[in-house]
Amino acid sequence: MRVFSRFKFLSRAVHEEQEGEHDGERNRYPLTEASLCTSLTLTVWRKSLVISCKGFTVIDSYGNLVYRVDNYIMHPNELILMDASGNSLLTMRRSRKLGLVDRWFVYEGEMGKQSTRSKSVKSKERPVCCVRKRVNILDGKANKVQAYVYRAASDSDKRHPAFTVEGSYAHRTCKVLDEYKNAVVEIKRKEANTKDVSFGIEIFQLVVHPVFDPSFAMALVLLLDQMFS
Repeated sequence: MRVFSRFKFLSRAVHEEQEGEHDGERNRYPLTEASLCTSLTLTVWRKSLVISCKGFTVIDSYGNLVYRVDNYIMHPNELILMDASGNSLLTMRRSRKLGLVDRWFVYEGEMGKQSTRSKSVKSKERPVCCVRKRVNILDGKANKVQAYVYRAASDSDKRHPAFTVEGSYAHRTCKVLDEYKNAVVEIKRKEANTKDVSFGIEIFQLVVHPVFDPSFAMALVLLLDQMFS
């Protein structure tokens, strides 16, 4: 599986094992045995369900709420991806290096809640990966790369990203490619059933290919939105 070996939450197969042990915790995404070998398509709505909040709402093909983000305005440098019940899945924090390079660190759960616990739990406050916006003013628009995903924060200054984001998020047409240039996630414009209806760019599709974690894919959408909107 082309995922981060250190972090189990990036593997849908491991999630299935964990959710089998916790029957009451099935709110992350519609995970079935068939979903491990087929792509998962989610509809992303760039709107919060909470009044006066700016965020995201994500539903599956059956109309069930899967993910939500409600704190988009209050904390522009920190985002929390939640499941349908409001449980924190991933926290993303911005760090700008030299005022130019836009980097985001991704953490499991909600940051800060582990501070009074044991050392073994505190270790989870280390970022599981780093997402860096590509900035190169020398080559103009020739390069389609928009962002890089690194396995660890220390790798973000190196030239060996685990995943690369190519295309145009602004037009909702981009892909996340692994080290072998295979697409693991796709962001697409949502097509209406009739010609007279257009969803624009506020409602679009997130296609997650087998073995890649949907929650992490949605986290990448949030970061791309911060970088290119």
